[in-house]
Amino acid sequence: MRNVIYLGMGSNVGDRAENIIFALSVLQSGGFVDVKKISSFYETYPIGPKQRKFYNIAVKATASLNPQKLLSLIKQTESLMGRKKTLRWGPRIIDIDILFFNNIVIAEKNLTVPHKEIQNRLFVLAPLNEISGNFICPLSNKKISRILSEKLLTLRCQKVKILG
Repeated sequence: MRNVIYLGMGSNVGDRAENIIFALSVLQSGGFVDVKKISSFYETYPIGPKQRKFYNIAVKATASLNPQKLLSLIKQTESLMGRKKTLRWGPRIIDIDILFFNNIVIAEKNLTVPHKEIQNRLFVLAPLNEISGNFICPLSNKKISRILSEKLLTLRCQKVKILG
């Protein structure tokens, strides 16, 4: 069975766009993940300590893995690319988050889906809206486009620039 997944990806170390593209190719290389849609690249200001801006994208894909095995693949990909545990919200060569897994809610020790900060992050909502604005969040039971429009005023301080 193929599961519909949405991933958020970001990088602010080295060649940010190349890091994201490489991570996508690694995720797909084993045949477990098949990318269907990729948003534009968005340049975003970091949350937390002063550091370089991030490039962020959202990805719609299908996966033949269960949520825990998908998380394991993601962690292996991040590790392969040289991601190391540093300070919270610190610089990272690659960051991959499971935003949604089908329409289910997962609350486990090491995995929370939908990602708990989706509704508070313009750098997630904007690219996600671009590729699947009609997707209904299983927590709020609202379309991504509606969540974005309702949150736009409060998220205004988060600067997001779409890259051509």
